[in-house]
Order: sequence, then structure tokens, then C-alpha cells
Amino acid sequence: MTRASFEPPWWALGPHSQTLTARLLRPAAASPVTRERVETPDGDFIDVDWSPAPTIDAPVVIVLHGLEGSSRRKYVRNLCRELNVRGMRTVAVNFRGCSGEPNRALSFYHSGDTRDLNQIVDLVRTRHPASAVGAAGFSLGGNVLLKALGEREDGGASLLDAAAVMSVPYDLAAGCRLLQQSRMGRLYSEYFMRSLRGKVAWKRERLAEVLDLEQVDQARSIWDFDEAVTAPLNGFEDATDYYTKCSSREFLSAVQVPTLMVHAIDDPFLPPGAIPRAEAEGNPSLSLRLSQRGGHVGFVRGAPWSPSFWGEIEIAEFFFDTLRSRHVP
Repeated sequence: MTRASFEPPWWALGPHSQTLTARLLRPAAASPVTRERVETPDGDFIDVDWSPAPTIDAPVVIVLHGLEGSSRRKYVRNLCRELNVRGMRTVAVNFRGCSGEPNRALSFYHSGDTRDLNQIVDLVRTRHPASAVGAAGFSLGGNVLLKALGEREDGGASLLDAAAVMSVPYDLAAGCRLLQQSRMGRLYSEYFMRSLRGKVAWKRERLAEVLDLEQVDQARSIWDFDEAVTAPLNGFEDATDYYTKCSSREFLSAVQVPTLMVHAIDDPFLPPGAIPRAEAEGNPSLSLRLSQRGGHVGFVRGAPWSPSFWGEIEIAEFFFDTLRSRHVP
């Protein structure tokens, strides 16, 4: 099916206005959910929010948030609502340490840690064997999702029936470099850094045994933080090694699951040259919905007093079309 491309309204034309306006205008109301704490094999936990099941065999879509987000972020809630009204059940995942309290393990989540997604998919498959299962990821969550598919020998065919992502930093190093090249980029980076510093504060005494806290305290960018915290806590040599091994662009050629990739050329978190156009063209399982404008997790349109969010609608319609045709007998 051919769909209309995204056209921004006159009052939100630029990448930053799209990014920030969408954050402000998305509705805050949430659909009813039931929170479940899922214990992990390594003694940690993941908190997930289940929406009610419209039918026993309704498709299920797992939703992954972005860097320092949670299942309560408005973009997650908005996508879940769009999916729910189309007859699909949603499972919104909180990455470790993102549900409002510290996780138990010393390390946190990161852009390439696919263990928890794999566990949640297994849980959904076990509980809902007659349901088609998809997953959607925003930004960092989309990077995790694409890597989870591409790192499997079967390209993720045994994991999911469909996948969709929005505003993914396909090349983590390129994205971090771009954020440091402009004042607005540095402001975005500092926003995330405030939250990341808070996570370090939760475990400061424990982290002092394994990290150089002076280096951590001097971190002024996401790259600095990944160099001082993410890499050593997760067995990477340094930030460069982490970005090289975890950037989803390197896994796209192997994906064998119908996958929608929503992205804007003006995304302020990724330079245009890092958008994986060739990878998408060379893999029939990938559908790159690329617009000139839209910002980062933006894609707001309509009037300011009655906005709509093209990206979430595109993803919900994709799952409606794809998962309904993949009913499990």
C-alpha cells in the first residue's frame, strides 16, 4: 500500500521545532495498563506495562523507548493508543533502571543490549502462542530492536513477525559527533546527561569500585559518558568499540523480518550521510519511509490545537496491515 509522505505544518517546519513541539503537544493521557515485574536470569528485573487484550489471539506489539525514556513517555503512550484502537495488545518495556527505581545489577541498559528484548519476546510467545508478535522501537530502542533481528542467524524470523522503528541513530558514533557540533545539539546532549548522571548517583558507592569516578564526573557529552561508564561496565574497550559493535546499521543487511523504518533527513541526532539508504535498498525486508523533514521522534502535523502524529500512525497502520495477515493457527 502506498501512503502519503509526511509534510510538516507551517508552524513547525524546522527539525528542532518538530522535535520539541511533538514532545510538548503529544497527549499525556494513557490507556489502561497492568505493570508486571519480570525477573531476569542474572538477578535483575524489567518492568513492563501490558494493555488489555481485545481478544485472546489479538496481535501483540512490544514497544521500546529511547535514551533515558520510559513506558510513560508520551510518544510510547501515543503509539500504544494507536495500536490499541486498531485491535492490538501492547507491551511497553522499561529498560533497566528506567521504570522509576534503580535496577539491581551494576550496569544499566545500552544501545546494543538485546537480552531483555529477547526475554520479553519469549514471554509473549509463551503466553500468547496464537498471536502474531511485533515490536516497535524509538531512537535507542529502535537500535536495540534492529540489532536483535540482525544478530540472529535467521535474521530475526524466529523472533518476530514484524518490526518498526522511528528516528534510529543507525551510526552511534556519527550521531554523538553531530550532537557536539551545534549549540542545540549540545543542549540535547546535556538534557540526557542530567538523567544519566542521576543513574550514576543511584549507585555511586558501588560504581566507585569499578569505575574512575573522577572521569565520570568530568563527562560533558554522551560520548564522554559512554567512554567512562557504558563501555567499561559492559565489556567494551572504549566508546569507539561500543559504537562499532552496537550500531544497528551494521546488522541491517541480515534482517529477514518485514521492517518499517521511519526517519527524517533533518533528524538532528543523525547526519544525513549516516542514514542507511543503500542497506534499505539492498534488503527487501526493509522499508525506509524517509521524509525531508520531521526532526527526531517528531512528525507532528495538523493544527497546534488539534495535532496528529504521522510517525505513530504510520507504524500502527503498518502493524495492522502486517500482523493481521500473520495469524498463528
